[in-house]
Amino acid sequence: LPYLMEYEHECSEQTFARFYSNALATEVISSNPKIAAVFDEWRKKGKINPKLEENEELKSIILAETPWLNDNQNEDEKRKSFAVLFDLEKMKTSQEVTFEKLKKKQNSYGSFSWFEGGNGDDYITRHILAGLGHLSKLVKNQNLKIDEITKNGIPFIDGKFLQEHQKRVKSNKETNSLIWRWPYSNLHYLYSRSFYLEQYPLSDTLKKVTKLYLETAKRDWLNYSIYEKGLTALVLNRFGEKESAKKIIESLKENSSNNEDWGMYWIANKPGWYWYQAPIETQALLIEAFAEVTHDTQSVDAMKVWLLKNKQSKNWSTTRSTSEAIYALLLQGSDWLSIKDNTVIKLGDEKIMTKKLSENEKEAETGYIKLNWKAEEVKKEMAMISVQNKSKIPGFGGVYWQYFEDLDKIKNNTGAVLSVSKELYLKKNTPKGDELQKITTKNSLKIGDLITVRLIITSKEDVEYIHLKDMRASCFEPVNVLSEYKYSDRLGYYMSTKDAAIHFFFDQINKGTYVLEYDIRVNNSGEFSNGITTIQSMYAPEFASHTNGIRVKVN
Repeated sequence: LPYLMEYEHECSEQTFARFYSNALATEVISSNPKIAAVFDEWRKKGKINPKLEENEELKSIILAETPWLNDNQNEDEKRKSFAVLFDLEKMKTSQEVTFEKLKKKQNSYGSFSWFEGGNGDDYITRHILAGLGHLSKLVKNQNLKIDEITKNGIPFIDGKFLQEHQKRVKSNKETNSLIWRWPYSNLHYLYSRSFYLEQYPLSDTLKKVTKLYLETAKRDWLNYSIYEKGLTALVLNRFGEKESAKKIIESLKENSSNNEDWGMYWIANKPGWYWYQAPIETQALLIEAFAEVTHDTQSVDAMKVWLLKNKQSKNWSTTRSTSEAIYALLLQGSDWLSIKDNTVIKLGDEKIMTKKLSENEKEAETGYIKLNWKAEEVKKEMAMISVQNKSKIPGFGGVYWQYFEDLDKIKNNTGAVLSVSKELYLKKNTPKGDELQKITTKNSLKIGDLITVRLIITSKEDVEYIHLKDMRASCFEPVNVLSEYKYSDRLGYYMSTKDAAIHFFFDQINKGTYVLEYDIRVNNSGEFSNGITTIQSMYAPEFASHTNGIRVKVN
């Protein structure tokens, strides 16, 4: 839903996404007065803190000192537009205007090109028709007039399906293997077509060809990718092969991963170059399949947790991923919009008093709440904190404890989603080339020595907008003092050199371990604290870690 800006030359998929978001927004506001009240409050305040700007006191750097200030300003504008969007009158007008634009982008023979003036694109046409099918399920009380598009769109994709089938029959008489060799487009066609079986019944020829592909899918689905299996389960279920569809869902469930923090997901669900290799869209499709085929509400709720956790430290970067995710969250599983605040927080043996909660403004749209205690109110037993969620719907939260400590006494923390370790090496020039000798508290250095700093970053999940601050002893001077964008060990990052530390800014870090190195030179004698290295997500500052303190001695 954040993709609401209007462009002079936007593609068909973007126009559809704006129509889709308007239709969904109207439905959400009409059926959820509480959400409407939140957006009214946003409009009155006129100022909405973007996600990158929230919780500044928890962050190791302020937003103004990062290369992401412009991103934040763009996010601010999106959220303000988002608040304005949720005005029923404006939504109605915008919906009608956008629908007319979408109709104009449809070619006379029923297809949509990616950009106006181009050739008809089969996938874009199927995507728009499937999206309109989503709306017909979600939006019950509105006349969306989608038949003005589907009446020409459905015959087009039917014709293309039969045309492609005839081509393959000509080139390969083994027709039973067709769907195994060319699964994605055929399965996606059957999925898009399945929303309109009553309104536009299949012709006898289509029934015959469709049956062939369904039989092949029933036989070969074990060879399919996760996305294909989800499509196949939905298609088989909607075309009457319900038992076969249930077998696929059972197999998917057996091969899924489950944990309390991340819910239910598939390790093999990885991004790739093609439209069917997109993790967010794949998870959304699987949610739809589990909800429709087996009505497994428990699994659906666990899968929705994974979707939301991916929004916690990242953004849904495309219109398609956003629209598919919102469809999955709104249609499937338990009703998460009607939840009451059933969270009980205890410090030691005492519940946080209602008065204390009411004294603090809770940000309605996020549930974020911050409590402060005066020095005389703090007791030792308050260090024991418990949170109890009395509802059936999962919740997310974080507790932070800030205090002062000598840098040398700080210990390394491990086991976090993001973690970092630091090592110092003395670089020696030998006849065989540069040789690295690890520096410990027992080593002593001398002025002029060249030191290599090695930072080892480990991420247990894919995360975005990460800041790393590497503190530097006052006896060290960086060899490279220029700030610049660099690439190293599969990572792209902006490196900024400051007086007391070097800062690294990563737009994205995928799950894995990475090693970065840079050189510094010794320019002072004495005994020094080299400080610590911290790493933190700017979207979710609770994802943070640091190294232990290091001391160095220079003769």
